[in-house]
Amino acid sequence: MFTISRAPAPAVKPKRGRTNGISRRAVIGLALAAPISAGAVQASSEGDATLADIILRTEEQAAAFMAGDMTRWAALIKLSHDFTLMQPFGGPASFGFDDSPEHLAELAAYFRNGGGELEVIQSYVTGDMIVLVMVERQYGEVGGLPNQEWSLRVTQVYRRNGQEWQLAHRHADPLVKNIGLERTAALARREQAVSCP
Repeated sequence: MFTISRAPAPAVKPKRGRTNGISRRAVIGLALAAPISAGAVQASSEGDATLADIILRTEEQAAAFMAGDMTRWAALIKLSHDFTLMQPFGGPASFGFDDSPEHLAELAAYFRNGGGELEVIQSYVTGDMIVLVMVERQYGEVGGLPNQEWSLRVTQVYRRNGQEWQLAHRHADPLVKNIGLERTAALARREQAVSCP
């Protein structure tokens, strides 16, 4: 598991250190041993290094974002011109990204004092694409709400553009814990009140 917290200890935070007995080094090893493509046998050492770099960059991006450090986040991430985002709040996908100083300042005010841990579940690598399937076990103050857990299930797709890897797609949802059939059906029906445990 990757520790990405750079903020002081919050009132609410996920467990630290090892999870299910898997250390940061073991997770990197698992990520590097992940399937390359349907026909590939093993990743090259260059591919291994690229994947490790993408994972480490992703952990730093997540930490900066939840801390509200959008200047650092923007410096760490390269978004593709056709970037798509499926936000954890729901709604239609958005296209592109407004990286103006004004928008980054709005994001910095919206996300504050956060951190967490990145758990890579699976990775897929081809010559020009990397897919990370992960859980961002994070916390923070979001939209003026008190500090709380904000863990998300996330899929990110990186695509090579020349020598640069760019984030082309991100899909995130808060369904880290199973909410069962009844609550899922209520969400699908767009009911307003859905009680959670």
